[in-house]
Amino acid sequence: MRILVTLALALSLVFSAELPISAPEQLGFSRERLQRINNLMQEHVAAGDMAGASGLLARNGKIVFRENWGEMKADSIVRMYSMTKAVTGVAAMILYEEGKFSLSDPVSKYMPEFSNMRVAHESKDAEGKRIYSTTPAEHPIQVRDLFRHTTGFDYAGPIDETGEIAYKKLGMAGGAPMASFDLAEAVRRLATAPLHEEPGTKWRYGYSIDILGRLVEVCSGKTLDQFFEERIFRPLGMKDTAFFVPEEKWSRLATLYTLKKSGGVKRFEGPPQDRYKTKPSLLLGGAGLVSTMDDYTRFVMMLLNEGQLDGVRILGRKTVELMRADHLGNLNRGALTEGYGFGLTFAVNQGPGKSATVGSEGEYYWGGAAGTSFWIDPKEHMIGVFLIQILPSEDVTARAQFKRMAYQALVD
Repeated sequence: MRILVTLALALSLVFSAELPISAPEQLGFSRERLQRINNLMQEHVAAGDMAGASGLLARNGKIVFRENWGEMKADSIVRMYSMTKAVTGVAAMILYEEGKFSLSDPVSKYMPEFSNMRVAHESKDAEGKRIYSTTPAEHPIQVRDLFRHTTGFDYAGPIDETGEIAYKKLGMAGGAPMASFDLAEAVRRLATAPLHEEPGTKWRYGYSIDILGRLVEVCSGKTLDQFFEERIFRPLGMKDTAFFVPEEKWSRLATLYTLKKSGGVKRFEGPPQDRYKTKPSLLLGGAGLVSTMDDYTRFVMMLLNEGQLDGVRILGRKTVELMRADHLGNLNRGALTEGYGFGLTFAVNQGPGKSATVGSEGEYYWGGAAGTSFWIDPKEHMIGVFLIQILPSEDVTARAQFKRMAYQALVD
């Protein structure tokens, strides 16, 4: 048992030379309890529940556990899907710090196409026939609504006056559309669709962060990939994070799987398997990035360290504090996980007794559609990153198990 954990630490030294490591017991972890994670994940692989995964834990800026299971490698490049959102949020807050916008500003100040939004309504006439209509929105979409998913946008779209699903007609249905147009055009199209409800009234997951990505482009004068590279990836040493995988790295792109009805997994058949091998026209700030364990860990460590890593400061301390605060207050939380609020692109734990999950009050996290996840616990000064490639992720149990077992290994 001791040999396995020691080997894991040795491998992390090889593949994560820039990330400091520590013996688990020096940072309050039990070696034997960490081994439980290895045992369970190996059981998942042996049972065919997953082809591979990676997990990493760090505390006080040092890695205490890192392991790869099955076919996942230390340098595998994975589709991050919605874990892209945190990067877009950080990019936007860089510009916020520079005075480019205020959170209370109307989005239409920067993107005039949002000046005359409408809200969708559904009713029935005397005969029971459904009637679809729209009315002018009473309140503007504010910039903060983009961060916290309170714009009235989702991924499916409401039904418009013609009885059709609005986003489908616009070529924007589904959350990660493959399109020949760019982000500016995508946002212009979304602005022609009605909203589900008044802005600032309900948490509804969807295209809000993609629109935030367009705000980054407008305020910076750069495309989203350029801004990410210049202001986040290059300063943090994230050398494998981008909107596509160049040909020389194709061998490292992890295979995407899906669950079989009979149990186990099978190779996913569809465009997402290979679409990341070419640069897309549409750079989605809500779902577009690929990354690696090393790269995303550096990003998450920067947030845990209140905006800086290895002497490089990306955000100010108070800005990170603002991002991880609950910005929903008494608003309708919709389908948000019980016991969690929502900050500026993160879900925020309101306390173990409210969330009924292991963790700490103030811990914040998010995940991706293929099962990837991260969490940041300021109270314990701890992070966790879990990478897997199963689409969709709703029935993937390993993600939640990894987090639960990480906390049970914390003994001091």
